Amino acid sequence: FFFHMTMSFRLFCSALVAVVVSAAQRNVGGDIKVGSALGRKIMQNARSLENNKDMNYDFVINYSIKFQGCHHVSQWNAEADDEDDVRIKTKRLVRFRLCPSDSCKNDRSVGCSSKYGDYVVDLNTFTAAYLETIENEKDDICYETQAECSTQCNNGEDADCMAACYDSFGVSFCLNANDDDKQDNDGFDPMDYAECAQYNLGNGRRRLEDVQYYLGPYCADQGGEIHLGLFTDDTCTTFAQNGESTFYSATGYELPYSDTSLISNRCLSCGRMDEDGNYEMKDVCNNVYGISGKCETKMNVDYPNESACTYIEGIKIIRDDGVIRTSAVKKSKAAAVAIGLFLTIAVLLAGYVYYLRTKLGRAMINLSAASQATIT
Repeated sequence: FFFHMTMSFRLFCSALVAVVVSAAQRNVGGDIKVGSALGRKIMQNARSLENNKDMNYDFVINYSIKFQGCHHVSQWNAEADDEDDVRIKTKRLVRFRLCPSDSCKNDRSVGCSSKYGDYVVDLNTFTAAYLETIENEKDDICYETQAECSTQCNNGEDADCMAACYDSFGVSFCLNANDDDKQDNDGFDPMDYAECAQYNLGNGRRRLEDVQYYLGPYCADQGGEIHLGLFTDDTCTTFAQNGESTFYSATGYELPYSDTSLISNRCLSCGRMDEDGNYEMKDVCNNVYGISGKCETKMNVDYPNESACTYIEGIKIIRDDGVIRTSAVKKSKAAAVAIGLFLTIAVLLAGYVYYLRTKLGRAMINLSAASQATIT
């Protein structure tokens, strides 16, 4: 009897677990996953609205970009022609937020908590536009500082005075931005590799002609930073073995941005003053906003674009460190109820089995005692 009760209990548990798993799977299936074909379709369709040239993006000028992280999506490589081409390439996406410039905080991982829009865009596009804007900002700063320091340092003839002047403005990088850094690193410019590009390793130090290498940006530090990496394919999907040491052995210097991020976490204003004193939008905001997937539900605008809200919802941000992580499974109320019911019934059944076992044990003892008394 006890054996049959135990088997019945196990069968019941197995059936209930199957119900729980089925409920959870149905719930997850109702959401759009980040890496799904439908998710990628949403990203493509988000661009269709931007083909209307009459759309006005002037309001973006009052916002600042806050980089929030990046993630990888694997997809079929439709351009794979050669035998050595990768068939499944890595697509990298960046999530960023547009915060009102007057409320965007550098020390907050999310930038702001109200009147914002969330966006997702191709990593290469974002990186190229971002680096170009940073370079332009540096040029503007150096131009203005040079004019100011030249008036203080004999029209710029006094090198020591110029160095001290630049340092007082906190822009010492203006002294060697165009000379020493690039000479030390063979003219290496990260802008050339904002998108995956071929890189010729060798330079007289080591011949590596048997392998073709590529440099490009990728998500690092669990999606919280964007680094440069060495790859062996033109989609920058397959990392080169011992890439950093290989690069150093061939060039004599460390791979730039292999340990530090290309993209800063500071708020980057979308507005700037032009040479005529007019306020205009920076290229980075104009370029990435137009082609990004948008979720402007919480943005204070007349016609918010919510075409990519479901997709972006599939990308979760860990608030304590600002790192983006994809979420393939969400909490299921149906599964939670089923699990609670399962645990309750399991406890009751366990108690009932224990009761029957105890009762059966006592009956056997009494029967044994009666048998001995009869024999005596």
